[in-house]
Amino acid sequence: MNILLWITQAILALLLISGGGYKVFSAAQLTTQFSAISPLLWQIIGVIEVAGGVLLVLPASMRFLPNHTSTVAVLMLVEALAISMFYARYSTRFSAENPLVFSVLMALLLAFVAYGRFVRSPVGA
Repeated sequence: MNILLWITQAILALLLISGGGYKVFSAAQLTTQFSAISPLLWQIIGVIEVAGGVLLVLPASMRFLPNHTSTVAVLMLVEALAISMFYARYSTRFSAENPLVFSVLMALLLAFVAYGRFVRSPVGA
């Protein structure tokens, strides 16, 4: 279980960092697709995702505050659910390009990591 959680955390960290970087550097393009959110808010969301991606792996791997991994997973889960609700409201097509599919998958993986690190295999234990 521990190995599966580490692999999932690493994949999520890469996805969060790349998705957050995209939101930071392509905020103007995202604003044209989803005009309900300003470019500044897209950039703030992107910075939160990059920080979450780093903090999902770094504290546990460095053995510095390893218990915070599960807390970061829960916080990123809340962010993924919030952005999923936004995408559900404004994304009407159900296709592979729809960001709703991606954000719901991220939320499910983050829920798995949060549960795994809180209950099944805590890092600090």
